[in-house]
Amino acid sequence: MNLFPELQKAYTDDKYTAREAQKMAEFIAFGPVVFQVAGIMLKRGILDLLRDNPGGMTCEELVKATGMSKYAINVLTDSALTIGIIIVDAKNDRFALSKVGMVLLIDPSIRINMNFNNDVNYEGFFHLEEALDQGKPAGLKHFGDWPTIYEGLSQLPPKVQKSWFDFDHFYSDNSFNQALEIVFKHHKTRSLFDVGGNTGRWAELCVGYDDKVEVTILDLPQQLEMMHKAVAGKKGSERIKGHAIDMLDRNEEFPLDPQLDAIWMSQFLDCFGEDEIVSILSRAADAMNDSTRIYIMETLWDRQKYPTAAFCLTQISLYFTAMANGNSKMYHSDQMTELVERSGLQVERIYDGLGWGHSMMVCKKNN
Repeated sequence: MNLFPELQKAYTDDKYTAREAQKMAEFIAFGPVVFQVAGIMLKRGILDLLRDNPGGMTCEELVKATGMSKYAINVLTDSALTIGIIIVDAKNDRFALSKVGMVLLIDPSIRINMNFNNDVNYEGFFHLEEALDQGKPAGLKHFGDWPTIYEGLSQLPPKVQKSWFDFDHFYSDNSFNQALEIVFKHHKTRSLFDVGGNTGRWAELCVGYDDKVEVTILDLPQQLEMMHKAVAGKKGSERIKGHAIDMLDRNEEFPLDPQLDAIWMSQFLDCFGEDEIVSILSRAADAMNDSTRIYIMETLWDRQKYPTAAFCLTQISLYFTAMANGNSKMYHSDQMTELVERSGLQVERIYDGLGWGHSMMVCKKNN
């Protein structure tokens, strides 16, 4: 298995002592409790209070400031102390924020991930084993009767929908500026297909970046409806079109454009299983000419600079299992390369380190 250097060091040796291994195993056993306690400490403003009072706060002061009972503060601070979210001055029983607590409080990715797991995944993950056995998103029934979450996005409860889109946009948006440079400066692009364009954020950036580019978003009809509402009246929106297509229907072909320069797929192929990816890419290849390039931007877990990022991505894979579609994941670059080649394409170049850990595969037809 090919891994970036830091991941190679992290995942090829059993680094824990026996005592550390036991601690980690117990942390896993009580993982749901840890998650809930941290979430409540954030939601109720306890971590904010401790940050704003660098001298620390007693249990009584926290009771007064939060309006919670002494019992509630007691059990939360006992738990948070042993989790490592807070520390205590044992001489005067004053609690203060730890480094872990500060990261929970100020790192935007932590809040995004916690909301996504709490609002979108948590209850559905009770059906993870069922999803693994069936190859279907068994946890999705918590929200509705859809074959995948994508058909139901527009119908999810507002809080759940917000957490889903916040999660989706947070990671992609941080990569888009660098991606624009690659798509438009390294390669002349006038006609672009945005596959799985969601609310049209990438398309908006494209028409804003280059006043000659025409973008066609290929997506489900309900997604296109959301997109049209999102881009209506914005500058360049007249150069954004929609083409309804169900990518899971292997009989639905990409539209033909003899001048097609680019096919853009951002955080898209991870929404499909391997055979589905080959079907999608094969149909994309049929729509390409020799100068067309496919840009596949994904968070490939093996090409991350730090183990923390690889950890997050491999856990996110289980969201796809339980909630999204039952058969996709965050892919290893070797897997994605194999699927590209099975589709009659070849990887021309890979750009790494875009935004929060994205990689971009630039692919051409294998003539």
